[in-house]
Amino acid sequence: MAVPAHRIPALVVALLIVLAPWMLPVWIVTLLGYVGLYSIVCLGLVLLTGMVGITSFGQAAFVGLGAYVSALSIIHLGLSPWLTLPLSLAASGLAGALIGWLTIRLSGHYLVLGTMAWGLGLFYLFGNLQGLGGFNGLSGVPRLEAAGLSLVEPARFMLLVWALLAILLAGTTTLIDSRAGRAIRALRDPVMVESFGVQSASLKLKVFVAAALFAGLAGWLHAHYLGHVSPSPFGINASVDYLFMAVIGGTGSPAGAVLGPAVVESLRTLLRDAVPALQGVGGNYEAIVFGALVILLLQRASGGLAPYLSRWLPQRPPPRAPAAAQPLPTRKPPSAGSALLEVRGLGKRFGGLVALQGVDFNVPAGEIVALIGPNGAGKSTLFNLVTGVLPPSEGEVRLQGQRIDTLPPRAIAARGVARTFQHVRLRANMTCLENVAIGTWLRGRAGVMAGALALSREEDTQCLFEAQRQLDRVGLGALASAPAGSLALGQQRVLEIARALAADPSLLMLDEPAAGLRLREKQALATLLRELKSQGVTVLVVEHDMDFVMNLVDRMVVLQFGTKIAEGTPDVVRRDPRVIEAYLGGLDD
Repeated sequence: MAVPAHRIPALVVALLIVLAPWMLPVWIVTLLGYVGLYSIVCLGLVLLTGMVGITSFGQAAFVGLGAYVSALSIIHLGLSPWLTLPLSLAASGLAGALIGWLTIRLSGHYLVLGTMAWGLGLFYLFGNLQGLGGFNGLSGVPRLEAAGLSLVEPARFMLLVWALLAILLAGTTTLIDSRAGRAIRALRDPVMVESFGVQSASLKLKVFVAAALFAGLAGWLHAHYLGHVSPSPFGINASVDYLFMAVIGGTGSPAGAVLGPAVVESLRTLLRDAVPALQGVGGNYEAIVFGALVILLLQRASGGLAPYLSRWLPQRPPPRAPAAAQPLPTRKPPSAGSALLEVRGLGKRFGGLVALQGVDFNVPAGEIVALIGPNGAGKSTLFNLVTGVLPPSEGEVRLQGQRIDTLPPRAIAARGVARTFQHVRLRANMTCLENVAIGTWLRGRAGVMAGALALSREEDTQCLFEAQRQLDRVGLGALASAPAGSLALGQQRVLEIARALAADPSLLMLDEPAAGLRLREKQALATLLRELKSQGVTVLVVEHDMDFVMNLVDRMVVLQFGTKIAEGTPDVVRRDPRVIEAYLGGLDD
């Protein structure tokens, strides 16, 4: 069986690692052991920082927690080193869950400062808490052994670390390609993912805990390799180092978690010996040279080494939909003509500004209804009230008789409402197929653990098959493997519609889908919406372009200055003097 071309670089690296003890001097083998240890921590940062967007300056504290828990369990409970591994992971995971629950609620620079705060707090706790040996630490931690063989000999330790790293890399890569992984990669846009049912806070917390577990494992290995635990390797400087390595390697790829530590540690080791020898004196010249080299490196590879080097390596093929799969569950469609959406007395105030006031209208099942008005009329605000992005100040919204205006976006999505956005919200570096597959979130069940252990493959196949079906439905099937960011604006808006359709909605809500489109693109979009109506899809479209909706919709609701000024068929609305006044500013006598 032929090996896929994109796997060859990884297999070559694995072969070199296995042969290293017999081919390389001890100091390089020792260096490889530390590179593998740091890579485990950086792999967690790839998920946390590169995928989710949480910049953490406290990962070294979780490394320390894993190390200290293992050492204390041996000293006070008399456990063997291997039995302390579950305890180290449990402590890191629980601490990660508690700290993450508090931290992920922050945003911007407050989030960064929060990670620094708990990192510093745990560091000083290690140094000052009675029973932890102060800043001198704990000595006499037993070394790792297996089958009577010591695992702290450099070659054996290096092979152990890299074996564990290989398992984590495989699990992380599998996770990234799964249903949960696609949602994780989209978490930088929480409004979008929440609109398709993803519990963004819960998913962020799971990634935070996973990164803490990776760091805890590295701490356990650290403690039993050195035989000594002290606070100094777990301070803020070490956390900055880990983040620095991840950035150098590239936080957007698991490969970056290995490349970063390998390059940084190799440069440091070489410069530590070479620069003083050239100068003939001691000092910090190596740090200056190291900094200059890193700046030059980042200028050539601003996204990190992994994406830069990938230009010359075989590319991993993008995910593809299968030719056939079991269909995902579908919801029962509402009866044609029934009251699907009811808006009653809806209003929204921002302080003293009244954005909407007393708006009433219905959307019957099986129709296309347009919500139109001049710029600033309140259309998008009303749209966000219906979909739960904003809470109303007054009034109510009912979907199939059930009130939804008090629910968050993900709960409204679960009741059958799918939407597009006024400003396109796509993950530009993900393929069209992957973007549309995000819309299937509520039609699946597999989570993070199932994705990492490859237990969700059948469901992942179903999601991709459904995504391809919706791409074919809107005429973008041939672009399934193209990055979403490479599409023209008109195609991106149609791609958003495909993503919304993948959610199997009872109500499809389109926020200014024709904005910025050329005439032919608008005509193609109108044709698509007519086809969707013929297939039983109910559409509420927010638009300010009357020419676009006039020959498309069954009924129109017109807003001006946050109030409804007209409602009816396109012919009735076209002749309404208030609508003419709103769009043309009135006519002179």
